[in-house]
Amino acid sequence: MKIGIDLDDTTFITVKAMFKYADKFEEEISGVPTNRDSFGLIKNRYYLKVLYGWDEKTKFDFFDKYYKNVLEECTMLTDANKTIKKLKDEGDTIHFVTARLMNIKNCDTEKITKKSLKDFDIPYDSLNLHVSDKLKFFKENKIDLCIEDSYETCRELTDNGIKSILMTTKMNADIDDKEIVRVNNWNEIYDEVEKYKKTFRDQ
Repeated sequence: MKIGIDLDDTTFITVKAMFKYADKFEEEISGVPTNRDSFGLIKNRYYLKVLYGWDEKTKFDFFDKYYKNVLEECTMLTDANKTIKKLKDEGDTIHFVTARLMNIKNCDTEKITKKSLKDFDIPYDSLNLHVSDKLKFFKENKIDLCIEDSYETCRELTDNGIKSILMTTKMNADIDDKEIVRVNNWNEIYDEVEKYKKTFRDQ
């Protein structure tokens, strides 16, 4: 089976580093000490614009200055590597599909991402960066299953007949959708993938 997996806050913990450097940048441009992570649940995935009130230019000024630091400081979610290895050993192919930005000043996103995957010993068959339309990508590449932290993406894929598994995060924790399988960790992901593979084989 072909499995498409998101990177940020699904395979790697990204939001902590993002907040760390966004707070730093906000203090630099406003002169006011900032701690947006204390705001509690974040219901909008575009949290940089929502929490900090940045326009597009300010947001990309931030990325130019700190995106490299954010990506380099990402840590792996517990057991992501072990679970992905197990799926690979069972014959599944792993395709990382992420909206990570390219062409950011002073940041080689592909190089940093490949280094992170290597450092954490995470196997994969393809790495697909800066994918803005995941539904189109999944259809064109005949991906069978998606593992993702964006509820909006999971909902869109589900509506178009592609199985999705939603990793719980602050941004989606309070969303109740019985049609989308929700998990809290990579061990639960493995169990749900195995359930789906059995259904997949029986079709």
